[in-house]
Amino acid sequence: MAPAPGTPRIVVTVADPGRQADPAVAAHRNDLYVAALGRHGAAVLAVSAAISADDRRAAFAAMDGLLLSGGADVDPARYGAAPAGALDIDGDRDALEREAWAAAEARALPVLGICRGLQAMNVFAGGSLLQDVDGHAGPAWGTGAGPALTHPMRLVPGSRLARILSPTNLGGGVVSVNSYHHQGVLPSGLAPAFTAAGLSPSPAGDLVEAFEAPGGPFRMAVQCHPERTESTPAAFDRLFAFFVDACRGPATAR
Repeated sequence: MAPAPGTPRIVVTVADPGRQADPAVAAHRNDLYVAALGRHGAAVLAVSAAISADDRRAAFAAMDGLLLSGGADVDPARYGAAPAGALDIDGDRDALEREAWAAAEARALPVLGICRGLQAMNVFAGGSLLQDVDGHAGPAWGTGAGPALTHPMRLVPGSRLARILSPTNLGGGVVSVNSYHHQGVLPSGLAPAFTAAGLSPSPAGDLVEAFEAPGGPFRMAVQCHPERTESTPAAFDRLFAFFVDACRGPATAR
């Protein structure tokens, strides 16, 4: 059934469960993204590298917004580097998301990145990655290996993300975020199109764990996993609501 007129249609790029060590856990991870957007009124289509080229082109042509989700490492060759800590590289996922990003850019659609999605957005926009970060990859989610590892993230005062998460604290503040990643973005590797919205400490120095585009269409990304609500401050649900609202513009104009 087609969504009601004006309903934002959002594509979420995800890992193909059939290619994962535990397909059931992978499918549940994907479902969390769909649920996070769906509860704010979006019609959501999860797209993996397993679908046909024609189906992905049709999905990207029909979408009103794009969410790039978590998953494997981006191939270092995409930012002109040799492997130096990158572990689980998925070239098919890279190609899928590069196509999705190009489609969103061509139509100035809203884009939200989560974990790998933050890293992919940064790479696609001309930035680079720190390929291994000590102490940031906690127990794998959904495996029963233990609670999420967490660490603080300092919100940049005046950033759009700070206003979303802490509308009564325009000075920014600090939030506790879950940590499921072993790669990150250093300030020196941040793509020129983006500005830092959140910073977290690491042995390599501060990491950009949230960024946004200061002008133009909605572009925002977070390194944490806000769809995993058991280890995420409730304020992050406003990020999903804000993103869905941003996608209503293209949906209304369709």
